[in-house]
Amino acid sequence: MFEEITSLLNEIKAKSSTISNLNEVEEFRSLYLSKKGKIQFLFEKLSQLPKEQKPQYGKELNELQKFAEDIYQSEKNKYQNKNILQPTIDLTLPGRKMNVGSAHPVLQTMNKMIDIFVEMGFSVAEGPEIEDEYHNFDALNFPKDHPARDMQDTFFIKNGENLLLRTHTSPVQIRVMQGMKPPIRSIMPGRVYRNEAINIRSLAEFHQIEGLYIDKNVSLAELKATLISFAKKMYGNDIKYRFRPSYFPFTEPSAEMDISCFLCGGKGCRVCKNSGWLEIVGCGMVHPNVLKSGGIDPEIYSGYAFGFGIERVTLLRTGVDDIRYLYYNDVRFLNQF
Repeated sequence: MFEEITSLLNEIKAKSSTISNLNEVEEFRSLYLSKKGKIQFLFEKLSQLPKEQKPQYGKELNELQKFAEDIYQSEKNKYQNKNILQPTIDLTLPGRKMNVGSAHPVLQTMNKMIDIFVEMGFSVAEGPEIEDEYHNFDALNFPKDHPARDMQDTFFIKNGENLLLRTHTSPVQIRVMQGMKPPIRSIMPGRVYRNEAINIRSLAEFHQIEGLYIDKNVSLAELKATLISFAKKMYGNDIKYRFRPSYFPFTEPSAEMDISCFLCGGKGCRVCKNSGWLEIVGCGMVHPNVLKSGGIDPEIYSGYAFGFGIERVTLLRTGVDDIRYLYYNDVRFLNQF
């Protein structure tokens, strides 16, 4: 029995010389000083000894336990203090790169367009996205039977007493005219909604910027000059452009402005429907009935209006050939802008 104590003492000495970290200190405690450790195992044999040997055996076991406890405490203090003195971070490592977000490409386009028109002297006006039929249709000279009023084209609000999600930002023009006296030179950016099929060119929720200029003796030539000036600032002086006659209830005469397709260079592709041209803006001279709805006398004042789809302008700026990519929320795509 006494030989077991001597053997265990030598083992503890050998084990203590190999300790190099706190984990090994804990292993030492578990192996020798825990309730199931080797020293406790020898204490349990004490009852098997003759009565006259128990005092000596117990004394040597207590000394062995004290010896092991001193080693454990010494090694524990040594490696705990060592960890405290060591730095918790390596100051020589390069810094971690912080991922900083950026404005969505549609918002970037909108801000650029706003900046261009503000430089031309336009102010910025905004209005509600939930509109009534009067501001969205009636005041803009839409006939009662116009197909745009149908459920398949407009999102009406249930039990909303003729309330709807605005289909264009043109209602803001009415509100501006009702709240200001000419001369008026303002643009109206914002989100609009139409019950349309989603494809490479169209969305059910998108953005527009509309413009309005009202004063005495405003001409169609001024409208064309404004839009040509904008297009050159937006796309460069080398762009090709054209105006085509069109129809809108709120302007007369009406036109659309096209620029050459950015993808095919005018040869024809799926984005431009093989025409070589992309429409960027609808425009025209403000209809007299619209001026009357805004509280302005059409016998004294005239004006022009125009409207851009911002997503389509974004496609032209970025070279993206599918409008849906803008809202897939793929960070790999958005990081390019």
